[in-house]
Formats: sequence, C-alpha cells, structure tokens
Amino acid sequence: MKLSGDLQAFAGRLGHSFQRPELLVRALTHPSIATPARPDNQRLEFLGDRVLGLVMAEALLMADKAASEGQLAPRFNALVRKETCAEVARELGLGDVLRLGRSEMLSGGRRKEALLGDAMEAVIAAVYRDAGFEAAKALVLRLWGDRVGRVKADARDPKTALQEWAQARGLPPPSYIELSREGPPHQPVFTIAARLSTGEQDQATAGSKRQAEQAAARALLARMESQP
Repeated sequence: MKLSGDLQAFAGRLGHSFQRPELLVRALTHPSIATPARPDNQRLEFLGDRVLGLVMAEALLMADKAASEGQLAPRFNALVRKETCAEVARELGLGDVLRLGRSEMLSGGRRKEALLGDAMEAVIAAVYRDAGFEAAKALVLRLWGDRVGRVKADARDPKTALQEWAQARGLPPPSYIELSREGPPHQPVFTIAARLSTGEQDQATAGSKRQAEQAAARALLARMESQP
C-alpha cells in the first residue's frame, strides 16, 4: 500500500517511516467511516493507551527518583489523559488527516477532543505494531516533549482539587452553573461558573462543558489559595 500525499506528510511530521502503511491508515480511520474491508481504529486505540501508559510511567520514574506513588499518580494522569493526547494531536495536525464519516465531519469531528485523543493513541499503537516498543517509546517521548519535565507535582483534576479545598474548610462541594452556550450545534462554546457556598466564584469559557468546568475550577482555586 502506498500512502496518499497528506498521509505521507503526516508520517513525516511524526518522524516515522512506516514499513506497513496500512497501520497508519487504520489508526486514522474513525468508526463512522469503517467497513469490513476498512477496519476502524478502536483496537489500535486500546493498545496505544497501554503503550503510552507504560512509556509515561517509566519516564516519570526516571524524571523524579524520589517521588512517591501518591505524587506520581496525578502526574501520570495529567500526561495520559484524553485532553493531553488531543493537544499533541493538534500540534501534529492529526485532525486534518482523520478519516471520518460525513455526519462526524459535519458535526466538527476533526476538532473533537475525544476523537483526536483516541486517534493519537491509535497512531502510537500503529508505530508500536510497525517497529516495536523502542520506536513507539522514542515517538512518545519526542511528541510529549517537555511535558514530562514540567508536569506539576500536584496535577490533580482541578474540580477534585477545588472540592478537596472546600471540604477541608467544612464547606459543601462547589457547584457548576452554565451561564451561556453559544455557537453552532456542531461547535458550541460554553461559559461555566464554579461557585462556592460562600458566594465566591470564577468563570471560564471553552468548547466543552467539561473543559469549561475544569478551567473555572482552576481559576477559582488559584484565587482562593492566593488570599491571605
């Protein structure tokens, strides 16, 4: 199989020359366009998630040899979560070469975090299947770059961190209020407020409710912790 021009360019950005180009094609094939003759990327995604996890776990152990499991776990979660995979995918322009069905394309599938993150994991598995673990490891470490070194010691989910902060002060869990939803159905923009029972709140805007809630929680927690 010979790769099309756009996939050749994508493989160049990956920095990997595929001996089995069909693996890359499969990694970029969403279920919405799959057929018996053109399988989707879900099995590769399953494998890639495990390869990524092993690479990141080892990298974190090497980066901080004194860290406890309790310190390493949140850093690991921050590095392998879907949002981070999607971020790397965007840097590679993966959305431009993702094979999607018409309905997914019309609903903005090339920008969806879940689709980009899943496809990124599938691409990692494609490299692993094509050239082995060391090649996949080198790819992941290069693409993730300095994220391993700069991941925060406390990389907890912001909503969890804010809830723990509130509970430590005898407060009920914070609430999240949708202030507005704008934009077309396939590309909505949400503005969410994170609010404490004491009345303090912060708000954020993002392309999904989850992202907006996370950003609002992060902003509110940073403000509360900065107060004397």
